[in-house]
Amino acid sequence: MSNRERLLRAARFERPDRIPITMGINNACWHRYPQDALQALMAQHPLLFPDFKPQPLPVKPAYAPWRIAGKLYTDSWGCAWKTVENGITGAVSRPALPNWEAFKRYLPPDPETQNGWGAQDWSKESVRIARSRERGGLVQGSLRHGHTFLTLTYIRGYEALLFDMSDEEPRLGVLIEMVETFNTALVRRYVDLGVEWLGFPEDLGMQRGPLLSPEHFRTYIKPSYRRMMALAREAGCVVHMHSDGDIRTLAGDLLDCGVDVINVQDLVNGLDWLAETFAGRVCIDLDLDRQRVTRFGSPDDIDALVLEAVTKLGSRDGGLILRHGLMPGLPLANVAALMDAMERYATVYGE
Repeated sequence: MSNRERLLRAARFERPDRIPITMGINNACWHRYPQDALQALMAQHPLLFPDFKPQPLPVKPAYAPWRIAGKLYTDSWGCAWKTVENGITGAVSRPALPNWEAFKRYLPPDPETQNGWGAQDWSKESVRIARSRERGGLVQGSLRHGHTFLTLTYIRGYEALLFDMSDEEPRLGVLIEMVETFNTALVRRYVDLGVEWLGFPEDLGMQRGPLLSPEHFRTYIKPSYRRMMALAREAGCVVHMHSDGDIRTLAGDLLDCGVDVINVQDLVNGLDWLAETFAGRVCIDLDLDRQRVTRFGSPDDIDALVLEAVTKLGSRDGGLILRHGLMPGLPLANVAALMDAMERYATVYGE
């Protein structure tokens, strides 16, 4: 079974041959770990890295312009970003609209040439999608991470945005419509290009609780989510939603929006809660811990965590994806243990 078919079957509860697993390696890892050791681990785990080919040393990854340390980067919306480490997305140091005085002159980016982060070449994106289809890969597209709520925080500043919501600032509705119109144009573009999997990545949770109240989410953000996701669903796309953090009080609203696959963090929400809330209803794309067990636990602790996740959330029918985004900080022995466990338990429900 191809990885494409495995993911689609997992998302649709159509009995994949095993649990899909994936590990993304942040580019900062290449200057934090011994590069030969990192490549050796990738070579030893073909289920996680089926297309791995060794790169000549030293590996010199290309960094997105907003992930280059020491350089101020201005995104499509006019928000200035700064990071302190190459490869890591930083934070907005200068919002585009720290006050409303300039709003009359504020113009949104053009979705024909921009994607939120910066320039977008749709002819190249069309070629990428066509090649993926020709090779039998999953044909997917995505809005930028932080497409709606977080974009509003970038434009206004987090505190200012929450005050706008609490004060029922009338100009906020116009700004939200501006952001939604831009995002909707991107969704339509991807639908027209024939993607079968469309991502809506946006962090809504903190370490405890959401970044905004459920009432404010329902009033200001959820309507945009529902309309954009409906476009994708009506075109037959799998709707993939990502959020870091504790999103427990937003779960019902996210399900109402029409999510097919929800990428959530494990321990901050709790495996038991995830099983009770999502298992069997939507596909859980589980983001395995990066803060506690994998950072400070033993290899045996890591093995037990992955087994517990598969046992509580997995099913022979599908509905579970396991992923980990490797960031600097994990002991290399724990990275190896995590890779081992993901490959070992991916086949628990295999044929």
